Amino acid sequence: MTTTTIRTAAPEDAALALPDPGHSFWARIAHEIADAIRHGIYAPGDRLPSEHELAQQYGVNRHTIRRSLSTLGQIGLVRSTQGSGTYVEDFAVDLVLGKRTRHRQNLAQAGLKGGLQVLAAARVRADAGVAQALRVRTGSSVLHLVVLGDGGGQPLHVSDRYFPLPRFAGLDVHLQESGSITTAFARLGVADYTRTESRISARLPNAEVATHLRQPAARPVLQVSSVNVDLQGLPIEFARTCFAGDRVSLTVDHGRDA
Repeated sequence: MTTTTIRTAAPEDAALALPDPGHSFWARIAHEIADAIRHGIYAPGDRLPSEHELAQQYGVNRHTIRRSLSTLGQIGLVRSTQGSGTYVEDFAVDLVLGKRTRHRQNLAQAGLKGGLQVLAAARVRADAGVAQALRVRTGSSVLHLVVLGDGGGQPLHVSDRYFPLPRFAGLDVHLQESGSITTAFARLGVADYTRTESRISARLPNAEVATHLRQPAARPVLQVSSVNVDLQGLPIEFARTCFAGDRVSLTVDHGRDA
């Protein structure tokens, strides 16, 4: 049995990704803020002082501060929310991609609460990739959902999910009502299901994914392509899920229930 864990950089490692502090004022300030985060002066989830306050503190203009914060955002130490401010990231929730991967169970093991939210639903024609994963003919009608997964009040992943029709007609309604894919499946007669594969790659998000995850488009995400099957081995779901790479660590272990 092989277990693979993918983790993002911890705060104490962030300085390694920053430019030489002697390079410029903005680089030095970025290092100082990173050090403050590392030493707990700013804790995960804390709001940093405003650009104006930081500019006064360091005796520089706001453009310099903005560049420092942008650099910290690119390496995953902070996130900026328009109209709200800049916040220290909550680092790496451990999630297991196991034989029975369940979003809420994963969060409960990490001490968090959360659920799934349907952002969009449509009946579409399966392209070659989706058809192969679901073992249906290319062009067959499938249900396509865009689903946001949150944990602890922040977005952890957004996914494109495909389900064969007519078997799973109405699954979007059940999922929106329950916030649980397992519950939605159960309401449609699938009492149990397992995952057969998880393929992971790193990529830059498109603008829509970055917006849903509340992160810069320049920050990579971890994309997981997965297939779930029922107890008869029939594919019931194909998903491409983008995880916020600075908030999640993934352990892949298909020999273990998760």
